[in-house]
Amino acid sequence: MRAPPRSASRWRSRRSPVPVRATARAAQAARAAASRSSLVNLADARWVLFGPVTDDVDARLPSDLSLAVVRLARQLRFRRPDSPVSLTQLSALATVAKEGPMTPGALAARERVRPPSMTRVIASLVDLGFVNRTAHPDDGRQVLVSVSAAGVDLIEAERRASREWLSQRLAQLSADERATLLAAADLMLAIVDEGA
Repeated sequence: MRAPPRSASRWRSRRSPVPVRATARAAQAARAAASRSSLVNLADARWVLFGPVTDDVDARLPSDLSLAVVRLARQLRFRRPDSPVSLTQLSALATVAKEGPMTPGALAARERVRPPSMTRVIASLVDLGFVNRTAHPDDGRQVLVSVSAAGVDLIEAERRASREWLSQRLAQLSADERATLLAAADLMLAIVDEGA
């Protein structure tokens, strides 16, 4: 015996979940779009600096890591907007402070820049009073670059401002996250030192 045909009203009632599901899907899509919108600037910056975004971890790691380093360096640099030196100058100054007196050529190699560029950086630091140039004790054709007392004070001021800002951000992370960052920092330093 065949079932009586369903009325139009009963049919519409039984199909009513479809629009509900469609609405739920639309809401979900809207939430996803809103979430993605917060990443637009980051994605744009990554594309401009390092090329298209990909889901391949091995392909993403170099670009994401490079972008993170660039942005962190910029953030740290602006902890002291009145700093008298650029990031390039500060990096060279910190290297000499860490490694000790060195020739301009050795400093250029350590900083991975061309010797003429390093010569200009050193000259600017000498003019600012942050480094000294002295004759090489063993090679009259060479000079040694060393950090002055004013240079040491500048490095300490820069480090203090950077540590303050970064410590506040790190305090918001869990112990595991901080340990992960410490391990990553060791790896990054090893990569840079190996290529120096």
